[in-house]
Amino acid sequence: MSSSATEVLAGAAVLAAAVAFGAYAVTTTGFSVRDTGYPLSASFRSLEGVTVGTDVRLAGVKVGTVSDIGLNAETYRADMAITMSEGIQIPDDSAIVIASEGLLGGNYVEISPGGSPFYYEAGDEILDTQGSVSLISLLLKYVSGGGSE
Repeated sequence: MSSSATEVLAGAAVLAAAVAFGAYAVTTTGFSVRDTGYPLSASFRSLEGVTVGTDVRLAGVKVGTVSDIGLNAETYRADMAITMSEGIQIPDDSAIVIASEGLLGGNYVEISPGGSPFYYEAGDEILDTQGSVSLISLLLKYVSGGGSE
């Protein structure tokens, strides 16, 4: 074969590998082009470690994603919009918490369901929130002895 045919074959192999990797990444991450579900919102003191695309979990199962994060200029709190999966009903007395996957793991959003017979509807705001806890702040308090009093 000539060198140009070899280059074409090598380029085709690289392109096929890139397409296969992209398809694998899309199927394993659950990525979708459009958001299906209904929106909810919540306001937090701190959203440290949470970004757009972060999982929203209920009992450890992914039930939604964070779709938007912004600063409320009036309250100086972090406003978060989430998109919940269709068919997942959240009681209207539920709490939403920023949780950590472990000491070195990332953060995710956890919904602690309440017991109300009524459910959040599209566009509602979850009022019972708990922001993220900074592990650095906790370690500094422990090291400096600030938490012993």
